Amino acid sequence: MDKLKISSAQFENKSGDKAYNLSVIDKLSRQAAEEGSDVIAFHECSVTGYTFAMRLSEEEMLELAEAIPDGESVQQLIEIAGRNNIAILAGLFEKDKNDQLFKAYICVDKNGLLAKFRKLHPFINPYLTPGDSYCVFELNGWKCGILICYDNNIIENVRATKLLGADIIFMPHVTMCTPSLRPGAGFVDPKLWENREIDPTSLRMEFDGLKGRAWLMKWLPARAYDNGIYVVFSNPIGMDDDQLKNGCSMILDPFGDILAECRMLGDGFVTATITPEKLKQSGGYRYLNARRPDLYRDIIGVAHKSEQKVVWLNKEKME
Repeated sequence: MDKLKISSAQFENKSGDKAYNLSVIDKLSRQAAEEGSDVIAFHECSVTGYTFAMRLSEEEMLELAEAIPDGESVQQLIEIAGRNNIAILAGLFEKDKNDQLFKAYICVDKNGLLAKFRKLHPFINPYLTPGDSYCVFELNGWKCGILICYDNNIIENVRATKLLGADIIFMPHVTMCTPSLRPGAGFVDPKLWENREIDPTSLRMEFDGLKGRAWLMKWLPARAYDNGIYVVFSNPIGMDDDQLKNGCSMILDPFGDILAECRMLGDGFVTATITPEKLKQSGGYRYLNARRPDLYRDIIGVAHKSEQKVVWLNKEKME
C-alpha cells in the first residue's frame, strides 16, 4: 500500500435540497483535489439532509429516496468525482426495486460506484429498513470499511469490519448536541450559531464541552486504538433542520491520535496523509493477534432481546 491523502469535510446542509447540498460537495471536493487529496468524505445523509426525515411519511420518504447507482444524485456524484479527479464518500436515503427504504452511504470515483453500505441501526424514521451486512472495499490499494453513526457505538460492528480486512473505516455521522441520559448532554441554542461571528467563544465552549466534542473523545479514539485502524469521522456543522450540530470532522490514526480536525465554524475540510506502517506498529494490531475466540465466541454470538426503544420507532405515534 502507498500513502493515501484523505480529506474529511463538514458543512451546513439544507433539508431536502439535494441541488444545494451537491453544489457544496462539488465545491469542497474540487478544493480538496486541488490540494492533492485522493479522497474526501462527507457526513451521513449529506446529499439529502437528515433530522427533517423524522417527520416524513412513507410516501415522502419514497419521494426523497433514490435508487443506487442509477439515481440522479449518485450519477451527479460520479460526475463530480470525475470532474475533480477525486473519490467521494457521501450519504443519502435509498429505495430498492421493492420500495424498501434504507439509510445508505456510498463511495464513488470517476469510474462509477465503488461501494454501498446500508446503516445497520437506523432510527430517524420508522419506515427505514436496517442493513444486514458489512462493507469492505478497496480504494487506491487500501482496504476500507463503512459504518454509519450509531453503528459505531456498537463496538462489535467496528471489530467485525476490521476482522473482514478494513484498515480504514469511514464513520459518517450526524451527532452530538442532542439530549441524552448521560451527564452534560443537550441541545445547543441556535442563537449561538447565528451570533458566531460576534461571539465565537460562547459557541465554541458549547461545541467543545460534554454536549459535543468532549463526549466524542470518550469513545472515538478508542475505536481506532483498540482495532488498529485509521478512522475518518465526518459530521455536519450548523443547522440540520432545527438542531445545531458542531462539526469537528477529523481523521485519527491507529494509535488513536488525531491527525487533522476541522476547527472552523463553517463549511470546510481537513486533510491527512495516512501511511501503512502504523497499522502494524499499533497496539490494536497486537491485540487482534492475541485474541482467543474460543473463550468468547459463544458469549458474543448468543441471541438477546433488546430492551432499547427509540420513541420515534413507534409508527402509531407517527400516524
